[in-house]
Amino acid sequence: MRIVLRRKRKVRQKSNVRIENKRARFEYIILDRYTAGIQLFGTEIKSIREGKASLADSWCQVQNGEMYIKQMHIAEYRFGSYANHEAKRDRKLLLQRREINKLEKATKDTGKTIIPLLLFINDKGLAKVEIALCQGKHSYDKRQSLREADDKREMAQLLKHI
Repeated sequence: MRIVLRRKRKVRQKSNVRIENKRARFEYIILDRYTAGIQLFGTEIKSIREGKASLADSWCQVQNGEMYIKQMHIAEYRFGSYANHEAKRDRKLLLQRREINKLEKATKDTGKTIIPLLLFINDKGLAKVEIALCQGKHSYDKRQSLREADDKREMAQLLKHI
């Protein structure tokens, strides 16, 4: 008689971590989007799972054929010991070589930059960053964006009252 033991599969809960760079959509025209993995220390991923990260004032840059995210703030883990991480260190992004080459070529054009839009935890529990190739907006473009947002808000209010 054979006894077969089966392992229970780990059931992952959907993560609610979605850290957005809200200023990016206002400051830049988004031309192209990519999803990249991010190389993190153990205390960094624990801090992200608690929602203690910020994408404000961060950008991406290609160095030596590798993509790095600069000035992204991940708060120190509260239960971390002497092995805790620095809050604003450069972190390596995991992209395919052809994507990195394409982005590097695009950023050599004047006025284009790579900005992180969203930091999230995927279904497998891995931290991912949505980055975008962007072009800066002029002040009149920003005013137009504000006007459109106001119009949408007014239309939503009118539809509620009808």
